[in-house]
Order: sequence, then structure tokens, then C-alpha cells
Amino acid sequence: MTKKKSFEEKLERLEEIVSALDGETLNLDDSAQLFEEGLQLSKELSGKLKEIKFKVEALKAKGEELTLEPFDKED
Repeated sequence: MTKKKSFEEKLERLEEIVSALDGETLNLDDSAQLFEEGLQLSKELSGKLKEIKFKVEALKAKGEELTLEPFDKED
């Protein structure tokens, strides 16, 4: 069974790809293959960031609905 890579692992791989593409040692086919992998990783990372942003915004909105009351309030 293949372990899913974490966000950080995918980001690290994308950074490796960028570094490799910045170098001049790759042939055209290898560059194209790495570029394609980088695009896929970029899409996945962007999607995850959008998902997290949506969750944070929902939690913030939910938090704004809460009312704070003093803890030692006498009944």
C-alpha cells in the first residue's frame, strides 16, 4: 500500500524539481517530465491551501457567533 505524501513532503519535492529545472544538466525529455510532475504537485498543493483557507474562514465565522460571558457570573 502506498503512503500518501504530506503537504510538506509534496512542497519539498516541488522545491527539488524547481532546483533541478534551474540547473543546466537535464535533457529536454527529463525537463518536460519534471515540469509535468511540478505542475501536478502545484495543483495539489494549491487545492489543499484553498481547502484549509475555507476551513479557517468557517471556524472564524463560527467563532464570531459565540458570545463570551464571565466565568464567575452569579446566577
